[in-house]
Amino acid sequence: MATITVTGGAGFLGSHLCERLLNEGHDVICVDNFFSGRKANIAHLIGNPAFELIRHDIVQPLYLECDRIYHLACPASPVAYQFNPIKTIKTSTVGMVNMLGLAKRCPARLLHTSTSEVYGDPDVHPQTEDYWGNVNPLGPRSCYDEGKRVAESLCMNYHLAHDVEVRIVRIFNTYGPRMAPDDGRVISNFILQALRSEPLTIYGDGTQTRSFCFVSDLIEGFLRMMEQNDDVGPVNLGNPVENTMLELAQAVIEVTGSKSKLIHEPLPKDDPRRRCPDISKARRLLNWEPQVDLKTGLHQTVEYYRTTLE
Repeated sequence: MATITVTGGAGFLGSHLCERLLNEGHDVICVDNFFSGRKANIAHLIGNPAFELIRHDIVQPLYLECDRIYHLACPASPVAYQFNPIKTIKTSTVGMVNMLGLAKRCPARLLHTSTSEVYGDPDVHPQTEDYWGNVNPLGPRSCYDEGKRVAESLCMNYHLAHDVEVRIVRIFNTYGPRMAPDDGRVISNFILQALRSEPLTIYGDGTQTRSFCFVSDLIEGFLRMMEQNDDVGPVNLGNPVENTMLELAQAVIEVTGSKSKLIHEPLPKDDPRRRCPDISKARRLLNWEPQVDLKTGLHQTVEYYRTTLE
């Protein structure tokens, strides 16, 4: 079994990953500065002798010993990453350099969680890994989008210049239990509004699309990508099934049993009209594709939010 570091380990995705790795018998070092991560996400892991928690900001160098690094540290919701955009950029750049330096020194293999946001508002649909994207470098989302693009470049350059073992995945919309209720993403917004019998807010006309991947499917993709030896990536991880915002709103209303109506607000600046992964590479390289359908995933997520609101 390996010693595995998970940066951002107290976050939505990170906590599920820590849990999965512990269940597989690994020693897990969870690193988080708790800017967007939450202690409640990992409270049930405290006391496990194989679990270690370090409160640390990766913008500062980190010194430890490990075999694998899952690098998830970075605020991922617009509310969080626009709160302090300079901090967001530093996390994806200075923080990335620090984690690659750690991987080089140990040495350890590092999996970097990039994002579908590197594609921006795409001109190509669905998005394949060889598409370079259509990103506004000066817009309100650029602190996140461009930071992640630089992070990918850093990974490839450390790999080419120093033989650091890297793996890169690009995450598309993911949801599930432990997703922060106030993180501003559409599924959490819709579920909370529905449970509170408030109108569901649709931005624009609601025909814009996203693809929604349940958290357990994504974590499986992480593990398969980390342990394959054929490709550094990037590899898209997401659900290739597209849903419009109107379809998602109706599904949430159905699952919650809410009587909520829909209201429309203007579309935010640089908000992509369509976002859907081509996962041909993930199918071929990892034998991976999502297994949890939207209704099943929504039921589990709604139950989690019901308990948090009680």
